[in-house]
Amino acid sequence: MQSSLTQRTPLVSASRKPIAGQLGLIIFCLLTPSAFTVALGQESYPVHPDSQRQAGVPQGRVESFQFSESKVYPGTQRDYFVYVPAQYDPIQPAALMVFQDGRNYVQEKSGWRVPVVFDNLIARGEMPVTIAVCINPGVVSGDANAGGGEAATAQDRFNRSLEYDTASDRYATFLIDELLPEVAQKYKLTDDPNLRGIGGSSSGAIAAFGVAWHRPDQFRRVFSTVGTYVGLRGGNEYPTLIRKMEPKPLRVFLQDGSNDLNIYGGSWWNANQTMLSALQWAGYEVEHAWGEGGHNGKHGTAILPDAMRWLWKDFQEPITTHTAEHPEMKLRVESDEAWQRISTGHVYTEGPAVAPDGSVYFVDGVNGEVWRIADPDAEKPTVEKFVDLPGASGLMFDEQGRLYCARNKAKMLTRIDPDGSQVDLMQGKSCNDLVVLPHGVYFSGPDEQAVWYLPHGGEVVKAGEGPEKPNGLIVTPDQRFLLVIDAMGRYVWSYRIENDGRLTQGQPYSYMHLSQDSLKTGADGCTMTADGELIVATELGLQVFDQPGRVHLIIQRPRLSGRLSNCVFAGNDFQTLFVTNGDSVYRRRTLMTGIAPWQPPAIPPKPRL
Repeated sequence: MQSSLTQRTPLVSASRKPIAGQLGLIIFCLLTPSAFTVALGQESYPVHPDSQRQAGVPQGRVESFQFSESKVYPGTQRDYFVYVPAQYDPIQPAALMVFQDGRNYVQEKSGWRVPVVFDNLIARGEMPVTIAVCINPGVVSGDANAGGGEAATAQDRFNRSLEYDTASDRYATFLIDELLPEVAQKYKLTDDPNLRGIGGSSSGAIAAFGVAWHRPDQFRRVFSTVGTYVGLRGGNEYPTLIRKMEPKPLRVFLQDGSNDLNIYGGSWWNANQTMLSALQWAGYEVEHAWGEGGHNGKHGTAILPDAMRWLWKDFQEPITTHTAEHPEMKLRVESDEAWQRISTGHVYTEGPAVAPDGSVYFVDGVNGEVWRIADPDAEKPTVEKFVDLPGASGLMFDEQGRLYCARNKAKMLTRIDPDGSQVDLMQGKSCNDLVVLPHGVYFSGPDEQAVWYLPHGGEVVKAGEGPEKPNGLIVTPDQRFLLVIDAMGRYVWSYRIENDGRLTQGQPYSYMHLSQDSLKTGADGCTMTADGELIVATELGLQVFDQPGRVHLIIQRPRLSGRLSNCVFAGNDFQTLFVTNGDSVYRRRTLMTGIAPWQPPAIPPKPRL
């Protein structure tokens, strides 16, 4: 189905209504014998009235700067330009719009003409008072005598593709933590993400989307033209992550043409349509303008005023997340529920476990403490220190209410009985996390690259190997398969548990997603639902796997900082998810029902294969 901004050769009208749902915004005409044919690369679009100077409209100014102090991209030098509207009041924070390839956007008589467009839209109140920061990509000089007036002896290193095409948070970190603070020393910028937009063309477009995607706490409006969402530096992963990750509060505008690039990295036209399909499927607020143009800014510049009008419509109202519209999210998480912090001030939290009496226990590993949440369903749960236990990293109960403690730093496995007495069950082997079953204890040994098994009353044996760094582990609801996370790889291993406790048929099974700038997923602990879905705490968030090992959903982290280390279901109905994230513990109501290894085995339904 085509958007209201989709036809063939667009003529931009003088209409000043918002884009969404308005067929009269951009009037499209059919090709005639006198028209330029896009197929021959001769695109022609009239200049939008709002891209031309209007009588009586106050004019802003453009100032130029240089930046060469980046630690994210060391040695880079770049120009950047700041458009300041005439209505700017240094006392009042201004809205912000950032453009990549900045020099192209600040020219007034050709191309994007951002100063002219913004002057006109701001004067009519169709945009807030907005400062535009237009940034060039970085360059590292290849000449040791750079600036000395001598002839160059080497080629420069151009950072544009590295900075823009890489599908990670690196460019966002540069922009948010390095360049914008310098701009904020000169101008008063809002810190409200709802009043911050970002845009670009080609590689600059995927850079803009990436900044908002990774940091929606900073930017929530995205303008993308002929975006490079292809396989250059992982950009082809975005549509998959859009479908799987919990929706973010973003408004996105996409433009592309059917004669865009089709080269070794992929088809830009197909990639942009795939982006649109993913955003629509996941319930995002998205608009698009498709044409027949090539890889250039002609169509984008022609529709810039109307695109900005749509992007900034109702800017007084916050952009919200529509989780109820996400097909996978609405099956698993309450749409009106957010993460709630219930304990903080620790150093490093991990190893949450649920007891048969409903209490939740967790570890502050650095301090060597085990803490207890006595009433996990209460509006304000009681959190108290349970015991000091140096080296503790993982916890698990048995059906008798005995707490088993993996003590990785101490290389010990300790049991704490209900009367408070402690028994050391094993010494001398690394013990990061554990699962307690009626016949014995499985625990991960990252130092030995082993999965160990301790039969109740027996001796430790090496039950399985395979993961480079075995970490969190859990059993399926029927207690027939043991799932072991490889903290160094991107798979969760699956082993069949034999009647004598041996592990057989081990193989890398469940495929985890990872951040593009990382060689490992940051996967740590895990838990299980009663219908056989595995939930793993990773750097990207809580990845939810079906029984065949495929990720259906990635639930957002409670916060960006700190390691998301582990998770467990608890509460009266086992539908509240507790997670350890950095120095804090959080909970969130879900529609999933968990199961603990101390509960009776249950056969999950057969999955769709």
